[in-house]
Amino acid sequence: MKVYKKLIDARIKLQGTELTKSGHNKFAGYKYFELGDFLPAVQSIFNDVGLVDAISFTEDLATMVVYDVEDGSSVTFTSPMGSANLKGCHEVQNIGAVETYQRRYLYVTAMSIVEHDALDAVTGSAPVEPKKVEVKKPDVKKDAEPSLDDVAMIESLIIFGETCETMSELTSLWKQNQNAIDSIKVGNKELFNQLQTKFAEYKAKFKE
Repeated sequence: MKVYKKLIDARIKLQGTELTKSGHNKFAGYKYFELGDFLPAVQSIFNDVGLVDAISFTEDLATMVVYDVEDGSSVTFTSPMGSANLKGCHEVQNIGAVETYQRRYLYVTAMSIVEHDALDAVTGSAPVEPKKVEVKKPDVKKDAEPSLDDVAMIESLIIFGETCETMSELTSLWKQNQNAIDSIKVGNKELFNQLQTKFAEYKAKFKE
């Protein structure tokens, strides 16, 4: 089927395109592609080679079908649906956020876009044997290594915070998730500071 030849041509064209990763996980120290970083380039390339994609969602599955506009042949990519249930968000905001995530993952798969391994970045490498210390030093409390749930929680709050249209919505989002935020603040201040910095930016937007 011609669709496979056109898809590999599209992937090669995208590899030759200079893309910038605008997503930044400051705690784990890696950057990642957001949907808007590569979608315009992908759509332009699809137009050039003669491809078009159609994305659909069910309760369990996100599906992308890439069609050859000339002969109608197609190739299908799927991803299991996740969920987002942050308090203080409208149901449509939760649905929209999940679908945005899924669209991003489908394009990453279809176009073979290389991403940083977020799991490795968070969990780190194998533990290193501690060195013996001759002089006793006072204990210094260090932030605990964050769980994947905490990292996901902060990233989700940042994403949903950006969708808030009023100061009231932004404040409600924070308050509704106050207990989880306070827990992260105690366990890992650096991760909390990342969230606090982003929400300060959102608040400034409403004051303009």
